Amino acid sequence: MTAANPKHSDGDQSVADSTSGFRHRLLDALAAVIADKGYTNTTVADIVRQARTSRRTFYEYFADRQSCLIALLTDTNAANIRAIGGAVDGRAPWQTQVTQAVLAWIDRTDATPTLTLTWIRDAPALGASARELHWAAMDAFVDLVQALGEGEVLRESGVGPISRQRAILLLGGLRELTAYALENGTSARDISDEAVAAAVALLAPRR
Repeated sequence: MTAANPKHSDGDQSVADSTSGFRHRLLDALAAVIADKGYTNTTVADIVRQARTSRRTFYEYFADRQSCLIALLTDTNAANIRAIGGAVDGRAPWQTQVTQAVLAWIDRTDATPTLTLTWIRDAPALGASARELHWAAMDAFVDLVQALGEGEVLRESGVGPISRQRAILLLGGLRELTAYALENGTSARDISDEAVAAAVALLAPRR
């Protein structure tokens, strides 16, 4: 019988590291090409040229351009969630925590504006796999908002627990406001004041 969790030999680990390295190179290349010309105008040829690899290598990791995008957005959303959660000081007043979370969202958006707009506008039109990505990302962001709402300060202030419906309203509003700013050629930071004010108003303790 084989062990349930076999240990990798040094050779196996080298293969795993190489596999991870090629995958990251392709995802980084897609992100760079999207930033330069947008997803709609991006081709597999662009990706492999940017990654300095071959089509054969690309198709060893991804079935097509869309599956590469789904992987990139999945990784990016996971990184964004970690960054936003890490930006919040759970000991701070609730208004400060909400502000920290919203500003972290905006900072992450401003770092990759074209990719963010691809996630919000292009991905939903890409079929079943993209819809799965959308709802998986929404669930993960909702979980983050609800976890923050379970903090001692937010619970004692009456903000938490935060319902799923209210979390979706918050996230949907931030997505649309972000898209509006980016589509009009402005920085996501330009919406900071309104985004923070709206989030604070939405999450304020009920009287």
